[in-house]
Amino acid sequence: MIEMPQIVNSTPQTTAFIHLTVSRDEIRNVMGPGLTEIMSTLATQGITPTGPWFTHHLQNPGDTFDFEICVPVQTNIVPAGRVQNGHIPETTVARTIYHGPYEHLVTAWGEFQAWIAANGYVSGPTLWESYIAGPESSPDPSRWRTELNRPVTKR
Repeated sequence: MIEMPQIVNSTPQTTAFIHLTVSRDEIRNVMGPGLTEIMSTLATQGITPTGPWFTHHLQNPGDTFDFEICVPVQTNIVPAGRVQNGHIPETTVARTIYHGPYEHLVTAWGEFQAWIAANGYVSGPTLWESYIAGPESSPDPSRWRTELNRPVTKR
């Protein structure tokens, strides 16, 4: 389900983002329209994404998701509507790649979190998921790839 996790230093990332706070049940209804809104803003401004889109969770998801839909960009955008400038700083993270459908991400995160704890690390309050390959690349969910990142410190 997940590849062998690694401890790495993440690369600082400039983003265009929309911040949302929604219930777990609403996540599927807001993700697509939010991403479309960001991509439309980028296209209008002639800005090309520099990598796959991702979600940056400001706290552990539970019944409520407090997160940002993010698209990495080279330079700041002109804020438009809900689309704002953001920045993910360089930090030490545990990182793995999950293979499979989005419905099983919660299980992948559980497995990943268990590895983090078993290897002597403490997780920070935030996390992010980068959608490397999804439904747009293959109708077969077993071919989907999601990069999981969790800031960590050594115990």
